Amino acid sequence: MEILDGKKVSNQIKEEIAAQVAQMKANGEKVPHLAAILVGNDGASLTYVGSKVRSCERIGFESTLVQMPNTTSEIELLKKIKELNENDDIDGFIVQLPLPPQIDEQKVLLAVHPDKDVDGFHPMNFGKMALDMSTFIPATPFGILELLDRYQVETQGKHTVVIGRSHIVGRPMSILMGRKGFPGNSTVTLTHSRTKNISQITTQADIIISALGVPGFLKAEMVKDDVVIIDVGITRVPDETKAKGYYITGDVDFENVSKKASYITPVPGGVGPMTIAMLLKNTLLARERHRSRA
Repeated sequence: MEILDGKKVSNQIKEEIAAQVAQMKANGEKVPHLAAILVGNDGASLTYVGSKVRSCERIGFESTLVQMPNTTSEIELLKKIKELNENDDIDGFIVQLPLPPQIDEQKVLLAVHPDKDVDGFHPMNFGKMALDMSTFIPATPFGILELLDRYQVETQGKHTVVIGRSHIVGRPMSILMGRKGFPGNSTVTLTHSRTKNISQITTQADIIISALGVPGFLKAEMVKDDVVIIDVGITRVPDETKAKGYYITGDVDFENVSKKASYITPVPGGVGPMTIAMLLKNTLLARERHRSRA
């Protein structure tokens, strides 16, 4: 069994990007600029956005954090998005989800200009991804592809089972794993909360990508020997014995499933760090696009 070490690979990617940024600075060129809009003070969102800002600083990107109160109206947020769309200094930006209930997430994601949508959530970018055209791939699926690529995990002709059908992970992964090329060329089954007899399907899988958000959902008896496990789930479970009052766990019963797996991602330290690394990579791509059009 080999651990797919997202922390290690994400650090490699950041070092590669940092070298490119250092070269840009040496050439007197503009460095990539990533902005993030955070509405409210959700604990997990604050942690995640803070991590993105620190990563930008580490590799030499410019970063802007726009914090807006929980009471922000949809109109106010759309106005701020329009400002960032029109600001030529900013190459890409994200609107951190979830948003407060008074704001329509769909309307917000549509308002972000596709050329600055480094999260890859805009329908235009999602459609291009589905058609195998060059575009921004959502950061978490992009990170999973990169992990599979760097560890040279064979995907061609394999049976990939995706658990979860969210627009952020499950659905894009089901498209990407079935595309021509590497990683890809696998036969994909997309399962979800309404799937019957899910164990019958998972025991047939060569690769399982779980993005359900249910702690310990995938048990050892649900997988076959030598399976490849990508655990996207990340849940805070309350635990008074821990200093923070909780521990973080994934969708997979790691202790028992890892004994049967050929490759497996840990939680934390697997897919999570890759998501931030690929967001930075998308920002680099956005900067290159803007330069080519200038």
